[in-house]
Amino acid sequence: MGSRQPEVLWAQRSDKVYLTIALPDARDVSVKCEIDGLFSFSAVGVDGQSFSFTLQLYANIVPEGCKTKIGLRNIICSIQKEKKVWWKRLLKSEEKPAPHLKVDWNKWCDEDDEESSDYLGSDDDDVVHTGEDGSSDDEGMLYLPDLEKARGN
Repeated sequence: MGSRQPEVLWAQRSDKVYLTIALPDARDVSVKCEIDGLFSFSAVGVDGQSFSFTLQLYANIVPEGCKTKIGLRNIICSIQKEKKVWWKRLLKSEEKPAPHLKVDWNKWCDEDDEESSDYLGSDDDDVVHTGEDGSSDDEGMLYLPDLEKARGN
């Protein structure tokens, strides 16, 4: 049986691209970043199913500046761009992206807003970042168990 593609959410800043790979309890995670923008991912899911994908990113990246954090629900990859510039899109290809690739609106920031909300700019990913009003970034987010409770399942 071939490998499947997990859902991937992406967002960007002028200096970085963030990929959030939705794959709970992943193991044998492998992430490769190449200077020409080739990003490769593979892992084994909780049921032993293989997951993998390759993305040809819009522009060159700095492989040494790519960081991966494996969490319980997902894998977050921070990819450093070679040039500090906003990309028109995530991928080099102008074709419509695959259905498993979506914009991460929770982390999205417009070019104009970057100066005022640089909460993703920190390398300390374990800190819960709060806005000026003291609220956390995921305030109002429903996690799957909460969503099921809300639906009455």
